[in-house]
Amino acid sequence: MVSCQGCSDGAALDFEFTMAFQPIVDVIEARVWGYEALVRGPQGQSAYSVLSNVTEQNRYRFDQACRVKAIEMAAELFPNDATHLSINFMPNAVYEPAACIRDTLLAADRTGFDCNRIMFEFTENEPMIDTDHVNRIISEYRKHGFITAIDDFGAGFAGLKLLADFQPDLIKLDMDLVRDIHLSAARRAIVAAVVQMCRELDIRLLAEGIECEEEAMVLKAAGIRLMQGYHFARPATGALPAIDASRDIAAA
Repeated sequence: MVSCQGCSDGAALDFEFTMAFQPIVDVIEARVWGYEALVRGPQGQSAYSVLSNVTEQNRYRFDQACRVKAIEMAAELFPNDATHLSINFMPNAVYEPAACIRDTLLAADRTGFDCNRIMFEFTENEPMIDTDHVNRIISEYRKHGFITAIDDFGAGFAGLKLLADFQPDLIKLDMDLVRDIHLSAARRAIVAAVVQMCRELDIRLLAEGIECEEEAMVLKAAGIRLMQGYHFARPATGALPAIDASRDIAAA
């Protein structure tokens, strides 16, 4: 198997971290669809306390370590059903898709966690310049059964051009578009257009950052069934957060 030059050359991590989990709910079936893994300090410190230690020299190894940690913890915490695990990753931290996925596949095999239950969210703080490279990543991940998603759609670089270049399995609507959507005709019109576009492209849509019942109700009426946010549950470090799914989802 081809080796990953980035991981082999990357500096060893000299800091510890763990994961918090936040539920993604299906408001139509009234169930938890999955959980997003969010990096935290070993005692539950903020994501920033960890990410501030990530450098150009160690980001490749950190990206790999996050995947493995998330899968290992999910295998211990998740129910033995079809509950999905969502993992954030940086496309620019992938040298060779087939090689860089190796540790992920080994972790899934070692823990018995089905690859079909794993979703990778493309997260970027800079534009994806090499579109061919990103398409190779998506192709390689789909080959193993992984779900692919664009995170923070509608914010920063995660816009229409990105969607035109890559057709993932799912896009996550940025929280700034859903914030107070019940009070904004403009936001409702934009979201309605995105819903229609996703239907035509056969892409699932997830709304994130939902904080109140009114937002959830408007989004559900617009045709969005997957939702995430404090309205349902806050992330829990090293555990699955308590959630009265039937009550909260019914409110949506």
